[in-house]
Amino acid sequence: MPFARLATATTPTCHIGLGLAAVGRPGYINLGRDEDLGEDRSVETLRTRTHELLDAAYAQGVRYFDVARSYGRSEEFLAEWLKARPAFGDIVVGSKWGYTYTADWSTDAEQHEVKDHTLATYERQRAESEALLGDRLDLYQIHSVTPDSPALTDKELHARLAEAAEWGLTVGFSTSGPAQAEAIRAALAVTVDGEPLFRTVQSTYNALETSAAPALAEAHDAGLTVIVKEGMANGRLAGPHAPQVVREIAEQAGLGCDAVALAVILRQPWAGVVLSGAATANQLASNLHAAVVDLDDEQLTRLATLVEEPQAYWERRAQLPWH
Repeated sequence: MPFARLATATTPTCHIGLGLAAVGRPGYINLGRDEDLGEDRSVETLRTRTHELLDAAYAQGVRYFDVARSYGRSEEFLAEWLKARPAFGDIVVGSKWGYTYTADWSTDAEQHEVKDHTLATYERQRAESEALLGDRLDLYQIHSVTPDSPALTDKELHARLAEAAEWGLTVGFSTSGPAQAEAIRAALAVTVDGEPLFRTVQSTYNALETSAAPALAEAHDAGLTVIVKEGMANGRLAGPHAPQVVREIAEQAGLGCDAVALAVILRQPWAGVVLSGAATANQLASNLHAAVVDLDDEQLTRLATLVEEPQAYWERRAQLPWH
């Protein structure tokens, strides 16, 4: 498992990863992104921004970097950065397949990505990912598995994924939607020749959406590495958008709301890596302070009042505009 590299790291930020969804393409659903990126979102501008973020992250102890075929040019940007830094052998790289980016570098496309979990898409996108990342690709995840995903029942796909695992690629999956727990448990039951197929799970978990927690604990107990995404609820827990209780606790700690939001997740015993989705170096630095936030029982009790019903949370997320 490539994540064993993180177990030997000594920096407090080694279990915070950097996801490139917000900077690998010009449009995304994070609140406040208009101010974060400004008007110039050319390929070269975002390439430069991504490389600067990666430099800043590595310098501050981050060792896991997360991309996807549907995150615009995120794999390309990361691959270029890695190629220029061959000595950085302690990095773990994860990508995802199952969505195809269709926005053609536009922020107002009618459709930004198309989901397809078929074997044909896996074969095409794996070839695309490996053409860019080569042997730096450690983890390949099925992108946004839901309980009705054919990826959970396609035996031919499972066999091909198991072959990839035999060749040294770690195989995982990510989840989305109000039935994440059901999808996680279904994926845990997938086996090939009597052996569990998946070694990692990446799910949405934050102070507003906690429904996947029991299933993620089960996944951790089964030996999977748990990666947490959308820890700030696409910006709903950051800065001016954060609920009053988060702002109050952040003020008490002398840190940002984002650090408090991510600290809640880092406390979970099953959380292996918690992703930052920072779009600026300042955001990244603020996110990384989560590693030193010490939340007491009273603060955790107050934060627990923020939990929303999964259906309501995901309906709200679906309404967020692509900035």
